[in-house]
Amino acid sequence: MPKNNSLKSVLIIGSGPIVIGQACEFDYAGTQAIRSLRDEGIEVILINSNPATIMTDPQMADHVYLKPLTTKSIIEILKKHKVDAVLPTMGGQTALNLCIEADEKGIWEDFGVELIGVNIDAINITEDREQFRELMLKIGVGMAPQATATSFLKGKEIAQEFGFPLVIRASYTLGGAGASIVYKKEDFDELLSRGLEISPIHEVMIDKALLGWKEYELELLRDKNDNVVIICTIENMDPMGIHTGDSITVAPAMTLSDTAYQRMRDMAIKMMRSIGDFAGGCNVQFAVSPDEKEDIIAIEINPRVSRSSALASKATGYPIAKIASKLAIGYHLDELENQITKTTSALFEPTLDYVIVKIPRWNFDKFEGSDRTLGLQMKSVGEVMGIGRSFQEALHKATQSLELSRNGLGADGKGLKDYNKIIQKLEVASWDRVFIIYDAIQIGIPLKRIHEITKIDMWFLRQYEELHLLEKEISSYNNLDSLPKALLLEAKQKGFADRQIAHMIDCWESEVHTKRKELNINRVFKLVDTCAAEFQAQTPYYYSTFESDMIVDGKVYSENESKVSDRKKVIVLGSGPNRIGQGIEFDYCCVHGVLAAKECGYETIMINCNPETVSTDFDIADKLYFEPVFWEHIWDIIQLEKPEGVIVQLGGQTALKLAEKLSKYGVKIIGTSFEALDLAEDRGHFSELLTKLDIPFPRFGTATSAEEANAIADQLDFPILIRPSYVLGGQGMKIVINKEDLESHVIDILRKIPNNMLLLDHYLDGAIEAEADAICDGENVYIIGIMEHIEPCGVHSGDSNATLPPFNLGEFVMQQIKDHTKKIALALETKGLINIQFAIKDDIVYIIEANPRASRTVPFISKAYNEPYVNYATKVMLGENKVTDFDFNPQLEGYAIKQPVFSFNKFPNVNKSLGPEMKSTGESILFIDSLKDDEFYELYSRRKMYLSK
Repeated sequence: MPKNNSLKSVLIIGSGPIVIGQACEFDYAGTQAIRSLRDEGIEVILINSNPATIMTDPQMADHVYLKPLTTKSIIEILKKHKVDAVLPTMGGQTALNLCIEADEKGIWEDFGVELIGVNIDAINITEDREQFRELMLKIGVGMAPQATATSFLKGKEIAQEFGFPLVIRASYTLGGAGASIVYKKEDFDELLSRGLEISPIHEVMIDKALLGWKEYELELLRDKNDNVVIICTIENMDPMGIHTGDSITVAPAMTLSDTAYQRMRDMAIKMMRSIGDFAGGCNVQFAVSPDEKEDIIAIEINPRVSRSSALASKATGYPIAKIASKLAIGYHLDELENQITKTTSALFEPTLDYVIVKIPRWNFDKFEGSDRTLGLQMKSVGEVMGIGRSFQEALHKATQSLELSRNGLGADGKGLKDYNKIIQKLEVASWDRVFIIYDAIQIGIPLKRIHEITKIDMWFLRQYEELHLLEKEISSYNNLDSLPKALLLEAKQKGFADRQIAHMIDCWESEVHTKRKELNINRVFKLVDTCAAEFQAQTPYYYSTFESDMIVDGKVYSENESKVSDRKKVIVLGSGPNRIGQGIEFDYCCVHGVLAAKECGYETIMINCNPETVSTDFDIADKLYFEPVFWEHIWDIIQLEKPEGVIVQLGGQTALKLAEKLSKYGVKIIGTSFEALDLAEDRGHFSELLTKLDIPFPRFGTATSAEEANAIADQLDFPILIRPSYVLGGQGMKIVINKEDLESHVIDILRKIPNNMLLLDHYLDGAIEAEADAICDGENVYIIGIMEHIEPCGVHSGDSNATLPPFNLGEFVMQQIKDHTKKIALALETKGLINIQFAIKDDIVYIIEANPRASRTVPFISKAYNEPYVNYATKVMLGENKVTDFDFNPQLEGYAIKQPVFSFNKFPNVNKSLGPEMKSTGESILFIDSLKDDEFYELYSRRKMYLSK
């Protein structure tokens, strides 16, 4: 059946600001859905309040509304536009909850809007745990013993009946909010109360804990003809008890027997059919008993694109959101084409001839005093994915992508050796579990003991053990020349990095690289093709691996599927995993960089390892290398592709940290040079430049030890702001008021970031903070926006409410800001974007710092003024245009306010005060007509409420 031609316009509801449990995977889903529907000639109207996303770009949907996600906003939109249908399945739980609220208020009915992609009954059945349980029992799908409580008293009765350990899950929540495992009776009351409070309908499901059972997820798609396909089966390496968003996950499933898989598949299809007859996507989660019986129990079903849908799309090459939105408007799967092969239909189940491993990325260091134990409530802020020919290779590539100053598993001298500490960490899962298992094997703890404690399947533990034995064998060789080729090849095939091998035999990373080149052990690139090479793939989406030599017609070679063209090329380095301080804003910049370079006639190459983002969509860049943003991988791609240069200023600190090495190896950095980037980071040299330019800055000193810091403090006077170099999101920044605080904080920073140059500034107490973003071509400067922070100086710019344009800065101060910005941009020979932060006291504008790169605020300013600034800046970087070539025409009536959004609810016992280290996970945009607006007045009146040191 072709599409439903009566649908002329569709409203898509976005997921709002990024919070823990609902991140940029929904920007990816929404972006795909918008493109998919517009391809069909459908008018798309979008509501979303997040300015940092590609989804809310003016050119994405026909009409973009950057408004709060409320029924009031929905009514405003429906009064303006004739909307035929609403698609709420692309915006996570936020969109589903808003859709239900609008339905309960009769809004869809009043305006004659049809619901597509899901139906209200399906949402209600899957979210109401009691209804869901009854339905599962009716269709013969097993579930853990459980009961629903809508009051504290009822919850106590259930606990008395079931005994401990128990699981509490709150209804209508995302990211496991309000969920917990209760081991002891004395913890139950507090956790039950929290679950009831967090649930919007004051309801929790209490079930018997299936501790030690294995956990799996299936991603399904169904069309109006009731065809169902399973896109991906994902296995959690961590057993039940850890939220799937916080679990290390693997695809395809590694330890599931074929018969159990077939049973699980049948159950998933039966579950999807039972909850309603809608066409769209579904995510189903199961628990499997860890014995020969492999009993299967249903955990939950989500009738929408889920967090794992982005992972499954990147893992298989099957664009779930794109196809789900086509199904929602009436298409059948067999009428749609496979987006990768372009010759087969979408009515097929992908086959993988590789393995993917996803590892979450946490930011516990930002939440001092937080409970770092992993459980049923999601706490990670991002994730990475590694693709390899084996589990071991994919696992290593994922660990190398995390940016935790680790080179992979083991072989970097950073593992734990203390038996008691390792046992304790095995018992209480936390952010470093992936490394701790290796450490445990390394000090000789038997696999059986590790399995008893962690309940991780023995298959995974044996994979770890093999890696350890290989490291041990290589370490027995005295030098590189004596290492056999077969052993070096095996290490590379199992994912060990050159620098890990160098650590094992005590030599340089570059020597290992040279040696393997001599031995013809070269990285080859393979296509992600959805069909295990059964059909020809048209999409250039690659991962790397190492292969044994093949001899064909007397020639020795290993097959490289990445065909290099003779076009001029540019590589854009991605921003890696989301984390606080480096979020979706930088992915936004990378995507626009790629698109602008395409417009200039370049073949664009994207390198990134984040499965949640638009930049790793396989049809954004001309070529996507899904690889760690890790030197060895990048260098091998550069040697293969031979680009004109590499763009580093769009991918945040991840890409910037590689600028020095790229420069050292003779790779051209597109735009601002490494020397200029380094000068801005080197506080000493930068302040010399400011002195030369006659621009004021706070009194400061630099230190590399606590002793030096103490000596500088004598000259500066307290309070003092301490800042490490080469960090993002204010990592390690703190205001100290005495020598005791100073010493302990300096020691703490240098323990976490060894050999760092620390900057100590005299803190300008009571100053106003402002910032400017500009584009410079080396000769001309255009300031794209000046923002004034509502909070006082001392709160990180990412955590401040900020107004565009400023609301309280006089002409004299504004002129200083403009003059300083232009002088600094030109003095640094900036080519591209620059962000400068200012502190204003007694009408004097002081420079806090300058960053000649894309900043967190560029997407916000672009949305507020409706201008494509990253596109312009990239063309300037590439030398295609001068700043004067662009016809700048910012359009904003009134003010735009950037509002930070926090995820403190995941860490109830954490101090919520704000300071120089960033803690917000996302942001929203608010437009006001004037400063008399109530919302502005409220923000301004509580500006000092949370300030801390």
